Amino acid sequence: MNTTERPLGAFSQRPIDYVRRLSYNRERIMDRGFRKVRRNLINALQSGNYLHAARGSIEVKNLLATGEVSAGQLIEVIGACKGTDHHCSAHHSVPDLAVHVLKKAGWYIKFYFIEPETWFISVHR
Repeated sequence: MNTTERPLGAFSQRPIDYVRRLSYNRERIMDRGFRKVRRNLINALQSGNYLHAARGSIEVKNLLATGEVSAGQLIEVIGACKGTDHHCSAHHSVPDLAVHVLKKAGWYIKFYFIEPETWFISVHR
């Protein structure tokens, strides 16, 4: 049976390994998600291209803003994070804005990107 005679909904005749490679390339998928976020976050900290969102309790909730933790120390924590330490959700008042949370070794790092800056909401233990 050639492809023109195949009924609608018929399965591909290609080898399954070939189909898997085409449909699931883990490295590319991961790079578009967590790895890109981590890379952009570290670049922002290294370049100093970041700001702090205004909020109450900033002295407790944002240790980076108060100087109790340095950008270098935070880069070490972020560098150790894996995709399983990352969560992303919509901002409560700006639904089109993705808010990222990293939780690693007792650290809680909450931030978002508004190009060209990275905005930190929370950095605390």
